[in-house]
Amino acid sequence: MDEMILLKLGELVLKGLNRRSFEDRLIANARRQLQPYGHFRVYARQSTLYVEPRDSQADVAGAFEAMKHLFGVVGLSRALSCPKDKDAILDTVKSYLGDRLSAAKTFKVETKRADKTFPMTSIQLSQYVGGELDDAYPHLKVDVHHPELTVYLEVRDYAAYVHADPEPGAGGLPVGTAGRAVSLLSGGIDSPVASWMMAKRGLALEMVHFYSYPYTSPEAKQKVLDLAGQLTGWCGSLTVHVVPFTAIQEALMRSCPEALFTVLMRRFMMRIAQRVAQRIGAGALVTGESLGQVASQTIDAMRITGAACTLPILRPVVGMDKEEIVRIARQIGTFETSILPYEDCCTVFTPRHPRLHPLPGEIETAEAGLDIDGMVEAAFQGIERVRIH
Repeated sequence: MDEMILLKLGELVLKGLNRRSFEDRLIANARRQLQPYGHFRVYARQSTLYVEPRDSQADVAGAFEAMKHLFGVVGLSRALSCPKDKDAILDTVKSYLGDRLSAAKTFKVETKRADKTFPMTSIQLSQYVGGELDDAYPHLKVDVHHPELTVYLEVRDYAAYVHADPEPGAGGLPVGTAGRAVSLLSGGIDSPVASWMMAKRGLALEMVHFYSYPYTSPEAKQKVLDLAGQLTGWCGSLTVHVVPFTAIQEALMRSCPEALFTVLMRRFMMRIAQRVAQRIGAGALVTGESLGQVASQTIDAMRITGAACTLPILRPVVGMDKEEIVRIARQIGTFETSILPYEDCCTVFTPRHPRLHPLPGEIETAEAGLDIDGMVEAAFQGIERVRIH
């Protein structure tokens, strides 16, 4: 039989009557991520997702790597199926894992018998296969506590499955099960991590990026599109709404106190992001703000910024320090792109002495002479939408 992939489901198995909808979404997401690797059959049974190649052209190795990025899965293994017969199972272990058994020094066998009609208990099957392997590979020693190789046997509805050394999955919930949100994506380290964290909780995302040409370069814009591309392996296809932001920043520089510039600029970002969210039916905004990291991320500044919109603002990295955020950025593959030395719209207009604790009254005074609705509408109408697969 052909090699396949077993995916162990995560917390969605705890769902009640709506569990089927979570599984359906997970299957749809898996099929989407598998498309570049050939034709596969994907189905769920007994808290496990099965990924079976439909023909010899399917790239099982590539599919396995892709499934490591599938939110909703806590563990995965490449496996071989066989008839539910003790000798067929033993033969499959020898043929499928023979090289690894020959290379290992210690081993053990673990069995899960989901099909209770199978005539042997889990312990009996483990003892039988383990004993036969001990005879067939004299150099091997049994070590039930710290084995070099663990042979896993699963007896399920349709077949038995043999595998070894499962790998951790992405965890979380299937993308799309928690609704839709708009994430503010800059060229920095934090916002891609924040986007990844909310996708892990089941949010389907679209991105908003604020672009200030000619103060920021086409390379800076491409950097952000590259970051979005790196997130698609986790989130699926993404739309990046590129907002022309130069006119708003120039108007603020002409009319507003320099010390308040960053907070005022971020208030406009929230207003525009909310317009995008309303257009696509999203229920929240996502930012990469981390408390105290920069002047615009004090409690007072975040309160003033959030007051510019009515949608909830999700800040998943707000309580994390930079080392924690960098660790995740490295894990998900965005760090090296994030540190490329291209400017973004926030850094090129940073005031010399930003106000750390702005007050509502002074913000209202600073915005009083601005045509806020007109400025937001002009930026919204100028959005360039880039679809990234």
